[in-house]
Amino acid sequence: MARTQPARIGLGVWALVVALIALVVLTFLPTPYVIQRPGPVYDTLGSAASTDGEQVPLIAIDGAETFETSGSLNLTTVQVVGNRERTPSWFELALAWMDSSRAVVPLDSVFPEGVTTEERDERNADLMVDSQHEATAAALHELGYDTGASVEVVSTVEDSPADGLLEEGDVVEQIDGADVTSAAGLRAAIQDAEGDAVVLTVQRDGEEHEVELTPEKEQVGGVDTWLIGIILTTDYDFPFDVHIQLDNVGGPSAGMMFALGIVDELTPGELTGGNDIAGTGTIDATGAVGPIGGIRQKLYGARDAGADYFFAPASNCDEVVGHVPDGLTVISTATLEESLDAIEVIADGGDVGALPTCSAS
Repeated sequence: MARTQPARIGLGVWALVVALIALVVLTFLPTPYVIQRPGPVYDTLGSAASTDGEQVPLIAIDGAETFETSGSLNLTTVQVVGNRERTPSWFELALAWMDSSRAVVPLDSVFPEGVTTEERDERNADLMVDSQHEATAAALHELGYDTGASVEVVSTVEDSPADGLLEEGDVVEQIDGADVTSAAGLRAAIQDAEGDAVVLTVQRDGEEHEVELTPEKEQVGGVDTWLIGIILTTDYDFPFDVHIQLDNVGGPSAGMMFALGIVDELTPGELTGGNDIAGTGTIDATGAVGPIGGIRQKLYGARDAGADYFFAPASNCDEVVGHVPDGLTVISTATLEESLDAIEVIADGGDVGALPTCSAS
């Protein structure tokens, strides 16, 4: 016997009610993911808010002649929606999955198990300070200044490979017999070991010690990283003061853009030729540019900020291909020198197509 019209309507209403109830339940269920989205963009040639809210130069140089600049050298950031205390809802995740400027990533890749949000923020703040020192050293090295360096242990992470073996104040002189001249260089050597044990030679209370450590793999900013569990600082002998003002931003990925901004301010003329350039990448004192996480979100942040060109670490190019927003040219770079050479081509109106780019194959 055929169902009557009222019966069919009644079933439809109940189906809708059940669907709405399911949607509400999914909204409140915890999820094992967080969302990455484009964060604020900061011009290293411009200003930023100080701790008291006053606008001050993002890069301030005291003790050396500086020069007027133009255009912009923008560092890009990524914002994370969610944490271990509150993850995004399934509804929020569904919206993010449909947005090409956002990424849904496993919670553990951004907030490792056993690491509190406060501990993560503290680690990222330390990495930001270290990146500023490395960027200053790289810029001054590029400009011909001589800077000495000593890499010192600030603290160790509990239950990490270094816990109980390294101490605050240890000066790291060598890794596997090779001299250590920067914190970034030490980290690079640990990555190159790919999980094999490394031997650190350290100075402690005037005595030399050798310590063997086996790195552990973790995800930092969505990138697999080998860690031994130490917070480092690099003490350089700079000929003048370079102060970088940027609160509430953590991690090492702004290093290259800091270095470009410092070079621009210390050299006559307008480095960018008035162009709006953005980018990202870690940097060490030798000028080597390293990979970062969240690069696709940074591309969209740069596009939305009005940048025409984006400098990406060569080691991130595989993540860029096929994900470049319209109107943005992504230039591949592996060193500060390569970045400066590419900016010169852009500023002079040269053939940008001849530069190494992260483009579809």
